[in-house]
Amino acid sequence: MAHEASDIQLLKQLSESTEKIRKEIGKVIIGQSEVVDQLLVSLFARGHCLLVGVPGLAKTLLIRTLSEALDLTFNRIQFTPDLMPSDITGTEILEDNISTGHKQFRFVKGPVFANIVLADEINRTPPKTQAALLEAMQEHSVTAAGTTYRLDEPFFVLATQNPIEQEGTYPLPEAQLDRFMFNLWLDYPSFAEEVQIVKSTTTEKAPIVQPIINAQEIVAFQNLVRRVPVADNVIEYAVKLVNATRPKTSEVKIIKDYLSYGAGPRASQYMILGAKTRAALSGRPTPEIADVRAIAVSVLRHRIVTNFNAEAENRSTTDIITELIKEVK
Repeated sequence: MAHEASDIQLLKQLSESTEKIRKEIGKVIIGQSEVVDQLLVSLFARGHCLLVGVPGLAKTLLIRTLSEALDLTFNRIQFTPDLMPSDITGTEILEDNISTGHKQFRFVKGPVFANIVLADEINRTPPKTQAALLEAMQEHSVTAAGTTYRLDEPFFVLATQNPIEQEGTYPLPEAQLDRFMFNLWLDYPSFAEEVQIVKSTTTEKAPIVQPIINAQEIVAFQNLVRRVPVADNVIEYAVKLVNATRPKTSEVKIIKDYLSYGAGPRASQYMILGAKTRAALSGRPTPEIADVRAIAVSVLRHRIVTNFNAEAENRSTTDIITELIKEVK
């Protein structure tokens, strides 16, 4: 019972901290509240995020601000066609050992050794380099010359992709996209938001972001999320939704017409983890079906593959998922 009581206390702390984090981010980032919420959900669910948006929508600024509000170490890696795997993970250098007079190898850690890693324009680099980052995301460790180095927890990767320029890009393969919990789309700000952005960014006064929680507290909250109980009907709804995306077995017409592949089991896992986290962030002890619906588009968008009909009729993955959610009772 004591454990349950302390969990209820922790839930309260988590939802209060989340509110404060949103406020701190709001000092710098105008609008984008839904993206901020989903970023926080994936952080506390131990997932990673792929952010898609045209240049100039403050993707980098958003992530830097998030790391300041969370009192975490932050590294940004600009992905380019000539980036090597060792530029991400780190490299062995040969140096003199003054005490013995011999030469020895020393591992110099790369930029992936941070709590929040921003992989800017991940589709600009060849698959070999993409794979080095994705391995670190999966294993939370880096292996160099036979030695394994653990990455500090929490470890959160945010990769950005620019949807416009397809020249000289290497789109992420499906299996690698599957490693990302969420695929978030950043949209243009509204007219009023843009006026506000211009007003606040063209003066010399820069807002100061206060750190709200540290790495240790985040890990405690991540563990708390795993302990959140989920009713069977919520799990069944999530699995039903994911199952319905598979054209071979789906009974939904729009799926049969427009998809060549559906989402795998990882989607169901992330749906439930995301729903648990979303409930916990708002201080609720257990998630509802509404929580699953709220994150379904972000979880499924990059896990389904449209066919030629969808392209011919200009049906986007987002439209298809939105319709699917209406269909699945």
